[in-house]
Amino acid sequence: MSPLKRYRDAAIVLLLLAVPFFFLRASMKKPENLTTLDRVILRISAPIQYGASSVARGISNLWGDYVYLVDVKADNQRLAYDNARLRENVHRLEQQQVDNRELRRLLQLREATPGDTISAQVIGKNFTEFFRVTRVVLDRGSRDVRPHMPVISPDGVVGTVIDVAGDAVGVQLSVDASFSIDVEDSRTGARGFARGTGDPARYACKVEMVSSEDEMELGDLLVTSGKGKWFPRGLPVARVTKVIKRELGRDQDVEAAPTVNFSRLDSVLILVTPPTDEGPEPGAPPTRTARKP
Repeated sequence: MSPLKRYRDAAIVLLLLAVPFFFLRASMKKPENLTTLDRVILRISAPIQYGASSVARGISNLWGDYVYLVDVKADNQRLAYDNARLRENVHRLEQQQVDNRELRRLLQLREATPGDTISAQVIGKNFTEFFRVTRVVLDRGSRDVRPHMPVISPDGVVGTVIDVAGDAVGVQLSVDASFSIDVEDSRTGARGFARGTGDPARYACKVEMVSSEDEMELGDLLVTSGKGKWFPRGLPVARVTKVIKRELGRDQDVEAAPTVNFSRLDSVLILVTPPTDEGPEPGAPPTRTARKP
């Protein structure tokens, strides 16, 4: 390296060291002690100091915002997690309330039902065009369950047992085409024979042998008559949805919807001991009493 370049580099280093020194020296003096050179130095350094301080503030603000955003993101993630956990707890508590309410209804039904009963949980359904079977599993093992035993729920008649395989029980629903039961209108006492339609698109039944002289209206509740020592009397079966009046001597056309919501059925009771009322055999049509003119 040539001597000229060495001198030049040394001069630049000295200048870079001297300038801050003079800037600092001038800024530390009292205003009344400032010389002309000091005022020139301060005037030159003022824009530089302002720019440097602005850059420093900007960097500090950016860093503060970054740290703040990082903290906010962490807080949001924590709040989202807490919110999801609380929502899950609320959902679980609500489901427990529903389960407890259904369990209380089932226990009340068991206490109100004469004879021995066995509770069971619905585990599966099988739909065909004319024959519907739901599969349930017993809450406790029993060898007493047999075909044709009544199956009920807090909402009413579910159907009857059709087969038993260990703790698993097949149930024929009350809306199956081959299911029928003697019923009466809870409002008027009119008798009829409720038979499932087997309609695969909806749950429905038709009420046969309803005399044209009997009164039956939309919304009437049909309950078991208790005949045949099969189902206890007074259990809800269906509500009337359609009535077509006929001339005297001909039966009315009556349709009804089951009171049990089979799509939401979770628990049932199987009546092991039948009621003690005397009457016709299960499945037999209701007998009509002679009417006085």
